[in-house]
Amino acid sequence: MGRRDIRLLAHAKKALPELPGFANPLDFIAEDHLAEREICALMDGVAASAAPDGDICERITAFLKYQLPAHLEDEEQDLFPMLRRRCDPEDEIDKALNKVQNDHRHAGDDTPVVIALLAEPGIDAAGRAVLVDYARNARRHLIFENAIILPLARLRLRSSDLNRMRRNMLKRRGLDRLLDAPC
Repeated sequence: MGRRDIRLLAHAKKALPELPGFANPLDFIAEDHLAEREICALMDGVAASAAPDGDICERITAFLKYQLPAHLEDEEQDLFPMLRRRCDPEDEIDKALNKVQNDHRHAGDDTPVVIALLAEPGIDAAGRAVLVDYARNARRHLIFENAIILPLARLRLRSSDLNRMRRNMLKRRGLDRLLDAPC
């Protein structure tokens, strides 16, 4: 692991919320959405800058490499399957989730490009346009998830679903051992 990777990991660890934030995993997902909006604002700043700040580029990269993949797994492996099981037909959850999962696929394709751009010493006009486009698409996606997916999850998921999701989220982050630790 190189020095840059260690710095990125340090940025990622700073981004982890306190353990009590996991009490309701849907609140934690909402916190991740807020963090992603902040990252989008930073991307816009990098795109507007003639000389991007290296620390800001590292913070964005750390989020994209460490926090975003765990967040996407939280949704893909836990939230979405649980919603498919719990929602009523009139919720039309399959249609909504298909849209969200399509957005996730596009983000998966575009994220390595953004990470590579942020590692460059300078970002040209085409690269800045990529950052702006990525941030715009991410915001649009977050609006949909916050307006449609999370309210349905709060309405339909059971406490047993939330407990399972919380445990899986902690495990994904290597924090599951804390569940059994005395307070």
